[in-house]
Amino acid sequence: MKILRLIFTTALLLTTTMVANAQLRDVTTVNPMSPSRQGYNMLVYEYESVDIRPEFPGGERGMINFINETREYPYHAYHKHIQGRVLCSFIVGTDGKLYNIQVIRSSGNDSLDREALRVISKMPRWSVGKIDNTKVNVRCVLPIAFRL
Repeated sequence: MKILRLIFTTALLLTTTMVANAQLRDVTTVNPMSPSRQGYNMLVYEYESVDIRPEFPGGERGMINFINETREYPYHAYHKHIQGRVLCSFIVGTDGKLYNIQVIRSSGNDSLDREALRVISKMPRWSVGKIDNTKVNVRCVLPIAFRL
């Protein structure tokens, strides 16, 4: 009985450790203030794995309003009736600023991709994500749609 309990406890501990490691990433990012633009490593948690998730000021509705007010349809894409959706990724840092903004799935049009990156880079500071009441860096994924 004790052996079974020990095996079960060991298996549970290993599973918990593997799940925790799968939710934590080691991301290399560039410090924009550094003159040499040297990279540094940042430990980042996935959005679903934190206790308190980061949030745009004003919540989801505020974020949608911000995107709709800030987004400008690129001239040539508009006149060529090009539509699409850009899937972007960014990290909400422990200070609420957005870092490492990048396109993870392109719309197929460079001007739409650049505009999506511009909109996200203009966002104000977010409320920070927390695990056990400790501020952590959190990776978020956000789609930006361009529809006529």
